Amino acid sequence: MRKLIMIFTGLVVALGSAAQKNENPDKSNNPFFNEYKTPFQVPPFDDIKLAHFIPAIEEGIKQQSAEIDAIIKKNEAPDFLNTILPYDNSGELLSKVSKVFFNLNGANTNPGMQKLAHEISPKLTKHGDDISLNPELFKKIKSVYERRATLGLDADQLRVVGKIYNDFVRGGANLSAADQTKLRTLNEALSKLSLQFGENVLAETNKNFRLVVRHKKDLEGLSANVIEAAAIQASKDSIPGKWSFTLQKPSMLPFLQYAKNRNLREKLYRGYFMRGDNKNSFDNKEFIKKIVQLRDEKAKLMGYPNFAAFVIAENMAQTPENVDAFLQKLWVPALSRAKRELQEMQSIIDQEGGKFKLQLWDWWFYAEKLRKAKYDLDESEIKPYFSLENVQNGIFYVANKLYGITFENRNDIPIYNTEVVPYEVKEANGSHLGVLYMDFHPRDGKRAGAWCTTYRTQKYRDGKRITPVVSMVMNFTRPAGAVPALLSFDEVTTMFHEFGHALHRLFQDQPYDRTAGDVPRDFVELPSQIMENWASEPEVLKVYARHYQTGGSIPDALIAKLEKSRQFNQGFETVEYLAASILDMKYHTLVAPAIANVRLFEKDALAKEGLIPEILPRYRSTYFSHIFSGGYSAGYYVYIWAAVLDADAFQAFKESGDLFNPALAAKFRELLTKSGSDDGMKIYTKFRGKAPDIKSLLQRRGLE
Repeated sequence: MRKLIMIFTGLVVALGSAAQKNENPDKSNNPFFNEYKTPFQVPPFDDIKLAHFIPAIEEGIKQQSAEIDAIIKKNEAPDFLNTILPYDNSGELLSKVSKVFFNLNGANTNPGMQKLAHEISPKLTKHGDDISLNPELFKKIKSVYERRATLGLDADQLRVVGKIYNDFVRGGANLSAADQTKLRTLNEALSKLSLQFGENVLAETNKNFRLVVRHKKDLEGLSANVIEAAAIQASKDSIPGKWSFTLQKPSMLPFLQYAKNRNLREKLYRGYFMRGDNKNSFDNKEFIKKIVQLRDEKAKLMGYPNFAAFVIAENMAQTPENVDAFLQKLWVPALSRAKRELQEMQSIIDQEGGKFKLQLWDWWFYAEKLRKAKYDLDESEIKPYFSLENVQNGIFYVANKLYGITFENRNDIPIYNTEVVPYEVKEANGSHLGVLYMDFHPRDGKRAGAWCTTYRTQKYRDGKRITPVVSMVMNFTRPAGAVPALLSFDEVTTMFHEFGHALHRLFQDQPYDRTAGDVPRDFVELPSQIMENWASEPEVLKVYARHYQTGGSIPDALIAKLEKSRQFNQGFETVEYLAASILDMKYHTLVAPAIANVRLFEKDALAKEGLIPEILPRYRSTYFSHIFSGGYSAGYYVYIWAAVLDADAFQAFKESGDLFNPALAAKFRELLTKSGSDDGMKIYTKFRGKAPDIKSLLQRRGLE
């Protein structure tokens, strides 16, 4: 059942200190069984205990099962009001508790929660299958679907009927009884394997590796704030007087960029790219073999030649062949550019008298040297202008200029960790739009990366709009001593990116749960990626990029350098991303998916594409959480597919001569508001007036 799948697919598990106690309260003390008495009815995190989840999950399953039974038992002919609408509205309690559980599980986990996840996930998988494979329910939904043209339904109702019917078909409703039993077994096994894969990556990233520097001379090249942050981490790791570097990017990347000790750069990068591949209890290779095999079995059971075909049938791309052709259009020019970048960096090594060929762990170090040589730009020059507070002001400024909305910090809104900052989001007229949580920094219990999620999606009940509760979760550079958190420009664009997802959820306004904000996977990154464009526009930089000490705006000369270097290292960045996308497609289009050796499969798959040995895919298989424990299996390509859309869409603002063109902003907000009401390409062309053009993306990345 798609409603359940979207709740827990790809999330790991987490709770903060408020959820450590394991007492067993009765229903009267379980906050999930009562209406929240918090501002805007956000989750009362301080009151939620570990023992609350299972009773609430089980009661939620019981309630939704009763709701399904009530639909089945109705004697009148199935129609929209007695079948589709009550199904669309079903599962309120289950959604309420599941969203809290899995969102906290991804942002703030602990062993108790991880153990609980292994109990909850199979329950939800079974419940979803019980609904999707319920023959009496499907019979009623199919009846409405087949008569939909005669029922006087409006466009939104027709779409939700079609979507729900398709969910059941893709959930196995048309399979034989024997094949449905097989599907249940496959779904349960896959849910357990994916959960364990994600937990292994979390442990390998946050706990199982530290680069400990014991001599100050080995820190040569690093800035004072990076060194101080490493000293703080060492104290947390109970090794005071040393310097500790983790595999979180805010810690790792500055070391790879600036540390002069090449051997230590290699040691740190090896720690990163060998995650899940260390022949220990966290090794993910066997999990990958099983996941790929079981997904292929599921696809063939559903009548598809491979898992990629099954997944992409729902996307804008439609077929794996279309995805492969699209990726190759970018792969060839990107690889050519990356090879030129490699030659330029090797020249620097040779000129400095280095007697070695550039290796994987050298790329970031010599890329920074190349940036300095070609553009007279060092990232350390620009970071003082990108304090976390300034960048946050920047995203709020852009949103206000485009849409008139404002953000008010509300200290009375409960939070799940002391680092989380809550905001009430208001329309231009002061009316309430939603709640936004912002969670900025790495923690041991937080999975890597950045994402946006919801604790409550927008919905309508009894004609009243229930507003969304949205959360942005990042892993940005922490403050170091007296120096605030100073972000790299990559972190800046990441915040703008996740904020775009947040706006999508905040603006969403559709009458039915199933179609509200529902867009194809290769469309969903458009709202996020288009926001990145404003981050680097000079007009916007002059507003928010201010020196953390002086308050002075970023100088025009530095903006000019940023502009000039915009296409810097785009060969590498595009190739490492495309390599991961291609690897994803290779796993999910196998004719015979029995993989003997994961390492060898990965190496051979990318060697056939001509990937140079100096670049790894952005995610090696053993820590490729997007596809093995997230919702991007056979879909990691969607970021670059959506990049075509966002480059083309932002070009509309550029062509208008006004980055905040009110007419275009209103049209784009309508795209976000009404997303899910029609096919992705139709929604896009309604905004743009034409199909997207890949040329804008090629120009932006210098790949023409």
